[in-house]
Amino acid sequence: MDWFQALILGIVQGLTEYLPVSSSGHLTIGSALFGVDGEANLSFNIAVHVATVLSTCCILWKEIVWIFKDLFKFKWNEGTRYAFNIIISMIPIGIVGVLLKDKVEAIFNPETSASIFGNSLFIVGCCLMLTALLLTFSYFAKPRQREKISPMHAFIIGIAQACAVLPGLSRSGSTIATGLLLGNKKERLAQFSFLMVIPPILGEALLDAKDLLDGSEAATGGATIGTFPLLIGFAAAFVVGCLACKWMINIVKKGKLIWFAVYCAIVSLLAIVLPYIF
Repeated sequence: MDWFQALILGIVQGLTEYLPVSSSGHLTIGSALFGVDGEANLSFNIAVHVATVLSTCCILWKEIVWIFKDLFKFKWNEGTRYAFNIIISMIPIGIVGVLLKDKVEAIFNPETSASIFGNSLFIVGCCLMLTALLLTFSYFAKPRQREKISPMHAFIIGIAQACAVLPGLSRSGSTIATGLLLGNKKERLAQFSFLMVIPPILGEALLDAKDLLDGSEAATGGATIGTFPLLIGFAAAFVVGCLACKWMINIVKKGKLIWFAVYCAIVSLLAIVLPYIF
């Protein structure tokens, strides 16, 4: 992977991590177009995901400080309740990570997924179409809006996040659409969706870092990347992630997710059809 490919993939990660269009799906498509395997290269994968976590912390730092301030008061309050809901939302993704990690990685592996699904882009296209349907349903549904996200709703939103480990099924799209269908207020959903993903991403990055430090050929997928392309990818993911995070919060407040449904449907069809054309 050269610096230009790292730049483009970093921009793709930073932009699509927050927009409801699936970062994993777009990275798979981008890697296929460039002829590189970004997912197999753990060092690059860790760098761009940590960059997007930092961009979340940068944009939502006031909310994060508020949560920790309330936690250290050591009593049940709004910040403690918010943190409790985030922990509840992590349970489904934790179960998937512990029990189904190998199967999920097989889906992300181009060689394995090709043997299972016939084409590694086919599953991406199908999941992007599912993302489009979820966004469409949430746009036209008009449930009563609740002021606060309940623990039960946090758990259901967490299930949506766990399902979104599939490449092409947008994490932000799934969690926000699920929250809207449950009747939660738009203003609170985007922030909760972006904050709830911080612990799982950091946990995944730590596990990947452990594999990387093991130094095995299998851990890195045989891929190497220089320091400069790695820094370029990290910087691109961070800067674009900051812009996309702030933009997405405003988009959710205005309720204009239908255009992302249209986009996902178009990209879905392209991902399914293009491999057979070329």
